[in-house]
Amino acid sequence: RLPPGLGSRMMSGHEAERDAFADRVFRSALGYFDIFSIHLGGRLGLYRSLVEAGPTTAPELAERAGIAERYAREWLEQQATAGILRAEVPAEGPARFQLPAGHAEVLVDGDSLSFMGASVVQLMALRGAFEQVVEAFRNGGGVPPEAYGVDGVEGQGGSNRPIFLKTLPDEWLPAIPEVHARLSSGPPARVLDVGCGTGWSSIAIATAYPGVTVDGFDPDVTSVELARRNAERAQISDRVRFHTRDAAALATDGPVAFATAFECIHDMARPVEVLRAVRKALDETGAMLVVDERTREAFSGKPDEREAYFYGWSILDCLPSGMFEQPSAGTGTVMRPETLRTYASEAGFTSFEVLPIDHDAFRLYLLRP
Repeated sequence: RLPPGLGSRMMSGHEAERDAFADRVFRSALGYFDIFSIHLGGRLGLYRSLVEAGPTTAPELAERAGIAERYAREWLEQQATAGILRAEVPAEGPARFQLPAGHAEVLVDGDSLSFMGASVVQLMALRGAFEQVVEAFRNGGGVPPEAYGVDGVEGQGGSNRPIFLKTLPDEWLPAIPEVHARLSSGPPARVLDVGCGTGWSSIAIATAYPGVTVDGFDPDVTSVELARRNAERAQISDRVRFHTRDAAALATDGPVAFATAFECIHDMARPVEVLRAVRKALDETGAMLVVDERTREAFSGKPDEREAYFYGWSILDCLPSGMFEQPSAGTGTVMRPETLRTYASEAGFTSFEVLPIDHDAFRLYLLRP
């Protein structure tokens, strides 16, 4: 027997589950405020000002960034309590705030593989499409990609930029001997970059392999405009061209040695049609690299943070935007390897290989005609 009164003080399984979940929602609310306040700091240039100035008081930050002092103090104190900034609070005089070097790399350094500032911008872009997502859930339709605005486009491009400029040319392509050899030697190879977005993957390939020319294709006008500007800034626009064209046009300009599709097959309404067009465009020894989310082999029904992250993007962005054009395959972000294998087979590819290249977020596939 329990001592008198002890049973009433012990939580039932339901109560423990309730309290644990309430704590999770509370911590999610803190994360929600993190995203909004980080975006605020990024938009106003506050983090960059802190990096440039070092330990800073609220009046100093207000003057450097051109914002009101009262708001500067509130934001600085909020960031310190959230553990994003460090604060030195003397017995007398104003507090000084500093952005730790590691945090600065994540929030400000767009060249770092740890950079997440662009991901925050992309997350904030979900706000503008939310009501249309609600309606899409009700009627089974989709959401036009432009509903996510320029922030969605630039956020996606900026978040993948370091991977494309560093990991793709330095690790991924050299790890595929047949592709690396073909792009490194003559005759000059032509490359198709399907779903090129803001162009960083195309730019990276052309920079790493000076003998190739790259044609990037994307249906989004804003993405193609940004890609062209990025290529001009990289001084590589003579070998990298970007097009807003239908997938069926991919095979019209002659054979290509290599094709790529980075994190875009799961967004397509008609992925098989696109893959079929790519297969027809490839020459006899050509191959296609598909890079997409590193999902589990199958849905397990168990909690999984990485899968939950992918599903978050799927319900709010990738599935609704992929369903806008009908009929649609309705793939969504969580594209399992077997789903892509089926698409590739229906498109006429005879070889489907999951490459032994390890990455936390992405899985790499090599398709051959």
